[in-house]
Amino acid sequence: MRMTTEEAFVKVLQRHGISEAYGIIGSAMMPISDLFPKAGIRFWDCAHECNAGYMADGYSRATGKMSMMVAQNGPGITNFVTAVKTAYWNHTPLLLVTPQAANKTIGQGGFQEVEQMKLFEDMVAYQEEVRDPSRIAEVLNRVILKAKRASAPAQINVPRDYWTQVIDIELPAIVEFERPSGGAAALDEAARMLSEAAFPVILNGAGVVLAGAIPASAALAEALSAPVCCGYQHNDAFPGSHPLFAGPLGYNGSKAAMELIAKADVVLCLGTRLNPFSTLPGYGIDYWPKTAKIIQVDLNPDRIGLTKPVTVGIVGDAKQVAEGLLARLAPGAGDRGRADRLALVAQTKSAWAQALTSMDHEDDDPGTTWNERARVREPQKMSPRMAWRAIQSALPKEAIISSDIGNNCAIGNAYPTFEEGRKYLAPGLFGPCGYGLPAIVGAKIGKPGVPVVGFAGDGAFGISMNEMTAIGRGEWPPITMVIFRNYQWGAEKRNTTLWFEDNFVGTELDQRVSYAAIAKACGLEGVQVSTMDDLRAALDKAVTAQMEEGKTTFLEVLLNQELGEPFRRDAMKKPVSVAGIDPADMRPQAGA
Repeated sequence: MRMTTEEAFVKVLQRHGISEAYGIIGSAMMPISDLFPKAGIRFWDCAHECNAGYMADGYSRATGKMSMMVAQNGPGITNFVTAVKTAYWNHTPLLLVTPQAANKTIGQGGFQEVEQMKLFEDMVAYQEEVRDPSRIAEVLNRVILKAKRASAPAQINVPRDYWTQVIDIELPAIVEFERPSGGAAALDEAARMLSEAAFPVILNGAGVVLAGAIPASAALAEALSAPVCCGYQHNDAFPGSHPLFAGPLGYNGSKAAMELIAKADVVLCLGTRLNPFSTLPGYGIDYWPKTAKIIQVDLNPDRIGLTKPVTVGIVGDAKQVAEGLLARLAPGAGDRGRADRLALVAQTKSAWAQALTSMDHEDDDPGTTWNERARVREPQKMSPRMAWRAIQSALPKEAIISSDIGNNCAIGNAYPTFEEGRKYLAPGLFGPCGYGLPAIVGAKIGKPGVPVVGFAGDGAFGISMNEMTAIGRGEWPPITMVIFRNYQWGAEKRNTTLWFEDNFVGTELDQRVSYAAIAKACGLEGVQVSTMDDLRAALDKAVTAQMEEGKTTFLEVLLNQELGEPFRRDAMKKPVSVAGIDPADMRPQAGA
């Protein structure tokens, strides 16, 4: 069949149903973007490519559908780096299209030239450069399939002088693989261990959400009367209303989950790579069960046993493995200590819920007084925990939410629960600031009939706030964004109070800036609140305006400067002075 290279490219996109593209327009991609409207592909022209990548991540995580990222070669593509690595650790299948400088000039240091394959080699599951115009459809089809199979970004690099060429081509077939269901011997052994366990616990990770395995994991948990914990930032991996739901592990997670998994003699780690940060001690509890038998289920065999000693490893899809284990359980599985276990789960959950409800303020570490001083300095302002309680009371149960990296968002890790998957878009273990706003925009593009609410601290929000200039245009969907204002980089400030004697370097933000006022200047709704009642009312009104009037609202929530737990107690320590630093040692440079 005779066609142009860009026609072949777009036809492959159509065959895979990739209908959403995110980026900033550039000459190197215009041959394909010119065809997008005819092809039924929407191009979301963002204010910054990094945010475009976060939008693609949010869209794909909320919908389960692939989208693409594309921009101008060189600086447009380098701006994707952080977003691509974020999507990689979020296990998000994305198509990264990187137009490249022309073959005839590459290597000469020409205009907007950079080694785009080397740039992303540690950030994608697969990458391939088109070697000949006639192979463009073949390569694109393979890259898309690799992204789907690995549930991760994959990159196609296209020299820009390969566009607008006429080729004879046959469009490639789409060959889908059935996901593995686990080896029979491993399933048998794991089922035996679970059947004999006195205190089995299930730990659900992102793979449970990606595989649609929540009902299967619930059926297995119910058969065993096993409490179910969720991995860090995967609060949506099990229904929050289920009596066996214990909550998330990890930083600022559920104390109930930590106390229950500490008692386990067998832990089924379902669809999780067991990232080390996800199982760090919390609330002074080193909860990971040192003597328990560990069953780890992951699609990627390289991740099994990488961070924790494993008794049985199962390579497979979380849903199929959970169903296979349930079918193999022995008669009477879970009966050992069942009544006592159920009573303990209920009691532990109740105690934690009461404790969480009564938490108004953050503790100071011995020898520090920052939080006490913050409360005295601004007694009229809400603490972060007060804000989160108000938010929980006003947030629709069916809402999709995003979060950002930062102290105030992290304090909220223990609060949100969900009844289904693909509802909680946290930035993940790459930990980028600026994720909250663009991710929730992408989610709303994919789920226009669902209320969406994003959350960010004022430092992180400042990184992506330029999207306020883009999302007010008529074709963009409405969203609700909550910005916590305490005028500081909170996580770094907490580190400074603990280890650097309040020597605040680079932690302070401009108190004259009003994000609500900036929103209004961009033609959007901007509201500033400072009490729990006002926050509840404003959030309810903003979500109603989003769903019924198509309005985007930015809620600027004024908080005191209390600081929650530091992110990295495991990686920080108080410095000592040995040689000492003297300002007199600074020597002037020779300048122009």
